[in-house]
Amino acid sequence: MSPLAEVPRPQRAHRGAILHFLSDPGSASTPGSYEYFEDGLLLIDEGRVVTVGPAATLLPGLSSSFEIVNHAGHLLLPGFIDTHIHYPQTDVIASGGQDVLEWLENYTFKVERQFGDPVHARAVAEFFLDELLRNGTTTALVFCTVHAASAEAFFQAAEQRNLRMIAGKVLMDRNCPADLRDTAESGDRDSRRLIAEWHGRERLLYAITPRFAPASSPEQLAAAGLLAREFPEILIQSHVAENVAEVAWAQELFPDARSYLDIYDGYGLVRERSIYAHCIHFDAADRRRMAQSGAAAAFCPSSNLYLGSGLFDIAASDATGMRFSIATDVGGGTSFSMLRTLGDAYKVSQSSGQHLSALRAFYLVTRGAARALGLEGRIGSFTAGCEADFIALNLCAPALLARRMSSSSTLEEKLLILMTLGDDRAVSATYILGEQVHADMAPAPPMPDNSAQ
Repeated sequence: MSPLAEVPRPQRAHRGAILHFLSDPGSASTPGSYEYFEDGLLLIDEGRVVTVGPAATLLPGLSSSFEIVNHAGHLLLPGFIDTHIHYPQTDVIASGGQDVLEWLENYTFKVERQFGDPVHARAVAEFFLDELLRNGTTTALVFCTVHAASAEAFFQAAEQRNLRMIAGKVLMDRNCPADLRDTAESGDRDSRRLIAEWHGRERLLYAITPRFAPASSPEQLAAAGLLAREFPEILIQSHVAENVAEVAWAQELFPDARSYLDIYDGYGLVRERSIYAHCIHFDAADRRRMAQSGAAAAFCPSSNLYLGSGLFDIAASDATGMRFSIATDVGGGTSFSMLRTLGDAYKVSQSSGQHLSALRAFYLVTRGAARALGLEGRIGSFTAGCEADFIALNLCAPALLARRMSSSSTLEEKLLILMTLGDDRAVSATYILGEQVHADMAPAPPMPDNSAQ
């Protein structure tokens, strides 16, 4: 029996402060770009959103079949969406290194060798998914390793939990340890088999996953491009322009390409539903091409700061219309917490003399990320019919956050405090298709009784 069909889901009305986005609020917090209800009601039926609105408006007509769930003192948000993360790197988080290339050689490749073992891969996948849910992340675009078994183990663990996850087996046939190489032929064969078995199964999706251009031969990139043309609904993920030395290396290996991004573009890998991590060392032509194609960048502030890769240019991205979202990039990134990652994104913007509003930051890890992935109608908001993956953030934990909240007066202030002082302790509950899968909730105070209004 399908995990999604085991037990009918009850109707529930979740009451608390509620925020979701209708469009990108931008740096000026565009009016009408979001809905915020200080005392709101979120109605869930059969794992999907029915409606959302003010409690005073919805309560009088609420059917007695709906169970009311109290979230006083909490903010309800769509679940966070992480558009770039490596599950096999869970065990190298917080490893040192002078730059990304050295970090790969000294840490990443050593642990990735173990993922040909399905038992090991499944154990890490289970821990990884626990950490995501504990931190309020309900969907992620995930790198596996070169081993098909690593992708199979991840998909199995995600399916068992009914999660909306996207992942792919890494393609890597050169410039890496010999025991971590596939070939253009074997990589294509494994990818096709995994697509047939897992793409579109329950809530799972597949991503064609070249590690980065220097690790794939022209033949492998050509095979990946053919796969992308045959399966236009499949996602694509890779890395580009993260590090100055890496950019120079890519240009040496592909001297006919105009830029690092142009390498991928030449093989048909820059299009809608393609996500490129980092995109730091771009020029205006690269950003325009991303915008024209519908591809999106995954801005990974914590990783970029930790590895000294550079600062993502928000203003230049906006000037060309290049889409971007915000991602943790664990294990180069140092936390599974999207709240901590948003705090780092704010610091990057400040260091660049730019501005990232808190409202926009939360848009970029909810509806904005869903849009980048081509999933805007399914996840990332409380629009009627969306899958009910959402979180409850405690506005009173930890203690310093509670103290600062007591003197805040606007939604923008509250969100900035959350993304500056918040971490996994602020995530009281995580819901998947309307069912609670993580809870760390103190007893909530009573809600005001508006039933007679």
